[in-house]
Amino acid sequence: MADTKPQLISRRSLLRSAGAVGAAAAVGAKGSPAATASSHESQLTPTGEQTSDNKQPRYIFEQLTADEAELLEAIADQLIPEDDLGPGAVAAGAVTYIDRALGGALSESRDAYHSGLAAFDRYCRSSRDAPFLELSHIDQVSVLIDVETGAATGASTGFTGSSSSFFSMLRSHVLQGTFGDPFYGGNQNFVGWDLIRYPGVRTSVWPRLQTQLEAGELSPNHRSAYDSEYFEKAVVRTATKGTYHGD
Repeated sequence: MADTKPQLISRRSLLRSAGAVGAAAAVGAKGSPAATASSHESQLTPTGEQTSDNKQPRYIFEQLTADEAELLEAIADQLIPEDDLGPGAVAAGAVTYIDRALGGALSESRDAYHSGLAAFDRYCRSSRDAPFLELSHIDQVSVLIDVETGAATGASTGFTGSSSSFFSMLRSHVLQGTFGDPFYGGNQNFVGWDLIRYPGVRTSVWPRLQTQLEAGELSPNHRSAYDSEYFEKAVVRTATKGTYHGD
């Protein structure tokens, strides 16, 4: 129990390092998920209506069931938790990103999510006698380690192939949803970029800005790459062969 905290901080640091790479790579990446909502539009409901109390609107999942989304959020919360460093994957809307992407560029992973989450639930019940959401924090971390290392693989779980493959896919997508460009539905309110102190996309950097960047003093601009005229939404949609979310 005493050494649990250092392990989690070390894991969080690893995720933050991976996120720094993902933030730069997410912009204009080949095969990026299609989306119609910009960084500003992502705060709207699926019908285009904005909430009147300035609270985050409830997202209606289209590819994941309510139970799958709840389980996936609990897993994401363990991978990138909210702590004294700032908000985590849940606040960033990582699961919203995954759900949207499963209807577009990540559609080939849709069946893997349905079967993988079901197998994950079975493993939790068979190995810990309770569903993941009812497990203690320590047991949740423990079962995730089992899945990550492949120890959860077996005929009784129903994982297709090694459980570590499912974990790797899920972790990769959670990172994308937390640290990628907000245009795709995740990194809401730029919490992911703020977490890793990513100042945002700049199409030009003057010497003064470079000096501020190197000194860690450059203020974030909180702009999606697609807020710039140099990055056209039409290019993203063409790259995804006309598969648009919500059009």
